[in-house]
Amino acid sequence: QVQLVESGGGLVQPGGSLKLSCAASGSIFGINAMGWYRQAPGQQRDLVAVIPTGGSANYADSVKGRFTIARDNAKNTVYLEMNSLKPEDTAVYYCNADLSYWQSKYFHTRGEFWGQGTQVTVSS
Repeated sequence: QVQLVESGGGLVQPGGSLKLSCAASGSIFGINAMGWYRQAPGQQRDLVAVIPTGGSANYADSVKGRFTIARDNAKNTVYLEMNSLKPEDTAVYYCNADLSYWQSKYFHTRGEFWGQGTQVTVSS
């Protein structure tokens, strides 16, 4: 019904930059919020940044001032611009969407969806 497709991960040196993208598609009625989470090996999945529709972005303390989240509502797409990357930013990054989708011709319901994950590795 709904798919989130991510792109933009890769290998970058410390101090470098990367930009992640995530496009939502399918039977979408409306999007409440989109965000990014990350999970390092052996660690839990943690919030990186989230931006609600019509609201302000929120960031994890560890990325404030370095990462910027943005949305293109017309394209149902969320971006994560990552600057001044550090080795501790290495993780699989997951896109997340809180949205309502058409469950049938007349009914829509709310759900949470995840992307497949994209690897970000910060290493020299």
